[in-house]
Amino acid sequence: MTEEREELRRTVRAVLGRAPAPRPAPDAPAPYDEAAWRLLAGQVGAFGLAVPEEHGGAGATLAEALVVCEELGRALTPLPYLGSAVLATQALLACGVTEWLPTLADGALVGALAWAEGGSWDPAAVRCRAEGGRLTGVKEHVLDGEAAGLLVVPARTDGGDLAVYAVEPAAPGVRVEPLAPLDRTRPQARVRLDGAPARLLSADGERVLGRLLAVAAAALAAEQVGGARRCLEMTLTHVTNRRQFGRPIGSFQAVKHRLADLYVLVESAGSLGDDAARALAEEAPGLEVRAAAAQAYCSEAYRAAAAETVQLHGGIGFTWEHEAHLHLKRAHAAAELFGDAAWHRARLAPMVLGLTK
Repeated sequence: MTEEREELRRTVRAVLGRAPAPRPAPDAPAPYDEAAWRLLAGQVGAFGLAVPEEHGGAGATLAEALVVCEELGRALTPLPYLGSAVLATQALLACGVTEWLPTLADGALVGALAWAEGGSWDPAAVRCRAEGGRLTGVKEHVLDGEAAGLLVVPARTDGGDLAVYAVEPAAPGVRVEPLAPLDRTRPQARVRLDGAPARLLSADGERVLGRLLAVAAAALAAEQVGGARRCLEMTLTHVTNRRQFGRPIGSFQAVKHRLADLYVLVESAGSLGDDAARALAEEAPGLEVRAAAAQAYCSEAYRAAAAETVQLHGGIGFTWEHEAHLHLKRAHAAAELFGDAAWHRARLAPMVLGLTK
């Protein structure tokens, strides 16, 4: 971590720590934290970190944007950052389109990447059709889809090639259906397209989606590292303060062993997450390998950390008022987002063989 990134981390954490993030109701998603949104977008410039200066951004790298992802994952703050500031923005940059970048960078516009079909983010699974400048298909797990003013949609042309299009959610033939996911701190939607008018952004969809999959894997890994570190932090505080038989429960050997294992797991996840972020910032060789490895490991590390947090907090870990259950739900939901650990490991094998030849 550079000095500038550490300062960014402290600033974002201070903004998010000024008040508790909005909590979801049992039967509804959490509302966006509007105050944090205004501060991060207007004063910190977080939404435009990875946008070039000539297009209204800060001209930093994705490594800085992933610092924000990690802090948002730590605080579970409901904001359209991963879906809009990272995925939709990077999709436009990969397509070489700059038209919407200034409004995305200042947080005035929310973008959404409508990619997944049939529960899969594999580019080969895309079946949405593009015919005569109109799209027909169903996209699932669209992050922040209900709030989006711009949809970036991969689809197949008449010839079967992958291309990337822009769609306005208010256009005829577009229906956005909010979902009720397990993780209520991250809004998702289903987008139905029925002859929706679309604008071609890039005819090279394979390249664009390949780039986006690496970005998504690394960004989600950063979020998961932030969540896992928060789980460890909460658990250490609890076992230090909670007393049983006249002594802190953290002084018992069995608890110490579990905490030591958890510490190694979280620190290892942090190392892999940092490596993927650095690879993105430097466009390093093996970027796809490092992003997939980080995602596979961090998914499982966060789930294990969240489960241990609930267990070591005892009954309080299951109550609605405590944040432990929110991390458990986020960990399980995030582990399926952009492909589960097994899928990323399956992708790793041919990539690693290709690097060693």
